[in-house]
Amino acid sequence: MANLGDLERAVMDVVWNADEPLTAYDVKDALEAAGRELAATTLLTVLSRLDKKGFVASDRSARPHKYRALASREDHMAELMHEVLGVADDRSAVLARFVGGVSEEDAATLRQLLSGSH
Repeated sequence: MANLGDLERAVMDVVWNADEPLTAYDVKDALEAAGRELAATTLLTVLSRLDKKGFVASDRSARPHKYRALASREDHMAELMHEVLGVADDRSAVLARFVGGVSEEDAATLRQLLSGSH
């Protein structure tokens, strides 16, 4: 899964937070409400790139086109974690540092997930 640039991440945050597919103008309005002004053409370019990267799908049967996320934010973040582990020379060291830096609450969640009692 490809990494996201700053603008792509901002767009994906809007799409991930939506309960239904959004038009580019819906995304533009949400970004503007958050203080980020974008030209419509720029946003359409970003959505097109996200489509090519496999982050969004567009419904081209409707006008204007509507965009929806193909995977959840959590799926994307988990994939990033797997990518990091996949290129680590010493996976155990990376995992040890990660686990050593998590809060007690997160450690308890990890223990629960690893024990299969979630």
